[in-house]
Amino acid sequence: MRRLISASILATLCLFIRPASSQTPNKHYEPTIASLNTHPLPQWYDDAKLGIFIHWGLYSVPGWAPLQHPSHDFESVDYIVNNPYAEWYLNVVRIPNSPTAQYDREHYGPNHNYYDFASTFNQETKKWKPEEMAAIFRDAGAKYVVLTSKHHEGFTLWPSRVANPNQINLNAERDIVGELTEAVRKDGLKMGLYYSGGYDWTFNRGPIEKSPDYENVKPQSAAYGRYADAQIMELIERYHPSVLWNDIDWPKSGKPLQIMADYYNSTPDGVIDDRFGVPHSDFTSPEYAKLDQISQKKWEECRGLGRSFGYNRAEGDAETIPSQELIELLVDIVSKNGNLLLDVGPEADGTIPPIQMDRLRALGTWLKQNGEAIYGTKPWTRANGTTNQLTAEGKPVDLRFTQKNGRLYATLFGKPVSSTILLHNVAVASGSQVTLLGSTGPIKWAQRAADLEVTLPASLPGSYAWVLSLQPAK
Repeated sequence: MRRLISASILATLCLFIRPASSQTPNKHYEPTIASLNTHPLPQWYDDAKLGIFIHWGLYSVPGWAPLQHPSHDFESVDYIVNNPYAEWYLNVVRIPNSPTAQYDREHYGPNHNYYDFASTFNQETKKWKPEEMAAIFRDAGAKYVVLTSKHHEGFTLWPSRVANPNQINLNAERDIVGELTEAVRKDGLKMGLYYSGGYDWTFNRGPIEKSPDYENVKPQSAAYGRYADAQIMELIERYHPSVLWNDIDWPKSGKPLQIMADYYNSTPDGVIDDRFGVPHSDFTSPEYAKLDQISQKKWEECRGLGRSFGYNRAEGDAETIPSQELIELLVDIVSKNGNLLLDVGPEADGTIPPIQMDRLRALGTWLKQNGEAIYGTKPWTRANGTTNQLTAEGKPVDLRFTQKNGRLYATLFGKPVSSTILLHNVAVASGSQVTLLGSTGPIKWAQRAADLEVTLPASLPGSYAWVLSLQPAK
């Protein structure tokens, strides 16, 4: 991962019945920006709020990256050499004397070929149970899943019929895309696919060693344009993904507008990200970044539970987002018209690391109690609010607002030291009830000029953040 700013369709067999809502297109899209920009944002995507990203590939076998960079300063040479994204293992291992190169020599020998990881990956993935993985995402409260069908290394997680002219044995033995698509849809979730259109290190091998290389290593040959076009159309026709998530632009020799039009015509309730390098998308995709205010354009933050997207065995609790921070992150994003695409990095056999499972369970538990304030909501007139209270740790108890069906939801970030709390500049309609999600019975309240005073139960249900539901004054 890294954020950078065909008339003919392959005759491939469809392995899955496409979702019922996309069987009858309601209009025809042309490969022009004007036509594509008429595509409405599907309600399902706007309402979903939480998706799970999965970075899984050959890089999951070594599953390692250095920890020197807690932030993501992409442009510095030091960052490139110490890249915290484990999915960039193939790039960094080829930079002489990089920590990744040293790690690879120590564990796999001086003449190790990265693509030899394929045999281990194929052996390990025999243990994988897609139904169990799908159930984990369902229980975490996710409404859609996006899987890396092909990352920058060029190895595909489906049996592509599009021959790579530069290298052989670049397909997983199991149809991971197909099996997970089936399992996810059986659990009632939408299934999306990531494709690395901008980088393919089997066409332009690099490596990227300095900032200008980010552009220079993008393959732009006619052969790569045909290859990328054919592969992504194969994915569209074969699996009908509800999210088409490209990365690092599309090759100039390819046909991104035709791909988008063909995709919408086959899957009208699908969505496309903003990383095709053309001025059309259904949402924007900041990476490890938040917005300061409500966005009119739908957006989706993508980030890992740790500093990496791919599995990094070096990461522990200190590198993984705390449960409270994760829950507050989701609420903050939703209050500003966004979705959270939260990444897990499975081990080679598909096992989600215990530290990541801990965070997923905490998130799922919180959403079971408070999902009413998340799913299907819209931003209020403002996203942020304040109170007169502090937590036991001395931090302000701040607020985030969402709304749905005439109800305003005020989420308290942190447990206040006092049960009586003022919500600044919040007014409740006369005669309405204020309730606390997860608790029974109404909450005592009083309007104190522009502020709302509420008295919380002595024992608060659940953990991390608490949600008040009320009818706002007109």
